[in-house]
Amino acid sequence: MLAKYCHEMVIPITPVCHISLLGLVKRLFMGYLPMTTVHNLKPLRYRAIWLSDVHLGYRGCKAEYLLNFLKSTESEVLYLVGDIIDLWSMKRTMYWPQMHINIIRTILGKARHGTKIIYIPGNHDEQIRDFTGSVFGDIEIHDEYIHVALDGKRFRILHGDIYDVLMKCSGLKSSIGNKAYDLIMFLNRHVYKLRQAFGFPYWSLASFLKYRVKDAVAHIQKYEEIVAADTKKLGFDGVICGHIHHAAMRDVNGVIYCNDGDWVEHCTALVEHRSGRLELLHWSEKQEILYAAQAGQIQRPVAA
Repeated sequence: MLAKYCHEMVIPITPVCHISLLGLVKRLFMGYLPMTTVHNLKPLRYRAIWLSDVHLGYRGCKAEYLLNFLKSTESEVLYLVGDIIDLWSMKRTMYWPQMHINIIRTILGKARHGTKIIYIPGNHDEQIRDFTGSVFGDIEIHDEYIHVALDGKRFRILHGDIYDVLMKCSGLKSSIGNKAYDLIMFLNRHVYKLRQAFGFPYWSLASFLKYRVKDAVAHIQKYEEIVAADTKKLGFDGVICGHIHHAAMRDVNGVIYCNDGDWVEHCTALVEHRSGRLELLHWSEKQEILYAAQAGQIQRPVAA
């Protein structure tokens, strides 16, 4: 059996079907105007921003896009919702380029200039959980946090790995999943470089494959339902998490489920405008709104 997991989750899968080589090549290059640079915008100001699954220290991190996003936005609160630093990857291979250093410096600079920064560790940076309740360089460390939106809705914020029952699978299964994911991300990096060389914007091969695998899609849906159900039991209006590298915003049995995605496969962030409007953004050469929510009403698509 092949296996794949969303960087930290093992997801058993069946072989990918109905993906021809010609179809894949067309998908790699069709439908985009050539774009070679990431453009800085005038700073966009938000009430709150959520980022997770950045995976600094991992070669697959799309650091260029993230740094551009950080320099192009300002917020009263910046939530770092886990797996910001990939200590798992760094144990295997030390990788810490200047771009990753610049991201850390930018975040620290925001903290010095008055942005409240809440760091909620995930499983790839779980060692930082030992410092829950501490403050380092104006960055607060919490296991979970509560965000009160402008309209009064209470959102539970956590990384989400505590719900990943598949992480408790056998060591062999986990090892197979790790190797499969590493192979896919290796191919993803080289597709990205190839598209850059031809002047095309970012596109994720990993996501293209993931959403065509029945078991992976079913696992994501099950995860969302479990997280939302537990959040409802705890009396919250919504939940904001990361972990599974699948950006989403939807109503799950009366709970506003938000996943801010990742900066390995998707380059996404969740934001709350000063008006209280929630938006899920994609950010690469092209910036676009994937979902939006106002007064509990979730919409897709929404024109940027």
